[in-house]
Amino acid sequence: MKVLAGNSNRPLAEAISTCLGVPLTKASIRRFSDMEVFVEILENVRGEDVFVIQSTSAPANDNLMELLVTIDALRRGSARRITAVIPYYGYARQDRKTGPRTPISAKLVANLITQAGANRVLTMDLHAGQIQGFFDIPTDNLMAAPVFEKDIRQSFENIDEVTIVSPDVGGVVRARALAKRLDVDLAIIDKRRERAGVSEVMNIIGDANGRRCILLDDIVDSGGTLCNAAVALMDAGAKSVHAFCTHGVLSGGAVARVAVSPLSQLVTTDSIQATEAVRVSRNIRQLTIAPLLAEAIMRISEERSVSSLFS
Repeated sequence: MKVLAGNSNRPLAEAISTCLGVPLTKASIRRFSDMEVFVEILENVRGEDVFVIQSTSAPANDNLMELLVTIDALRRGSARRITAVIPYYGYARQDRKTGPRTPISAKLVANLITQAGANRVLTMDLHAGQIQGFFDIPTDNLMAAPVFEKDIRQSFENIDEVTIVSPDVGGVVRARALAKRLDVDLAIIDKRRERAGVSEVMNIIGDANGRRCILLDDIVDSGGTLCNAAVALMDAGAKSVHAFCTHGVLSGGAVARVAVSPLSQLVTTDSIQATEAVRVSRNIRQLTIAPLLAEAIMRISEERSVSSLFS
């Protein structure tokens, strides 16, 4: 097989390459003076099983276009199979019509990737499970739960004190799955969102008093939901509040907001490359998903089960 890296998250691609023991395929991915994307594959890929690693994180449109052009270049280079490895799937939050005359952009992006020539997609913790159904090609949606479980067991001496908390009703399935893996209690934040980007905590379903609470979410963007939930949990008597989120978008003033919040620590994966503000933050750290993605890539290449990774 061959592994090719886009420019969105080069450190993660290099880590995956190291885990696989397969060097990154030589390619030139650059911009013309008018910022058009140009891709040139500098190795023969005819008949090869090629994995393209590219998160569609900010700048989302540039990185998405880079992915599409790279897939097209591989298809025209007669690659046998092209798998788009997308650790963070941008536009995933636009997975349904939220009002009249609004798009379902997650479906549009799925169509673009398919029409560009991808034969398969490998991604992680999609915002909504139904996005898998937006693709007409095989799609594997990995979970960060095993990575989080290992870190939680290493970080908390007394696991019996831990309660997994879903910051909203929509994340209950994800939180319940991790709570079951750890064999700990589950709580839910009942939240009312007044407008986009602004949330208000209304009620806590479950017991937080005297517990070490771990908020679990797939995406942390502005950080408002997590910070409000942390305040509510501390007011309810929690000993401490940590947060584990797969995708650390952390846009705008999110890093500063987390820094002054009651959160003891925010843990994300490296599905999105950390900014300098994230790297120097006192209470934000990243876990690598490179071994997990590398194992999934190897299993796909060898036509072995991917789902058994989580059984």
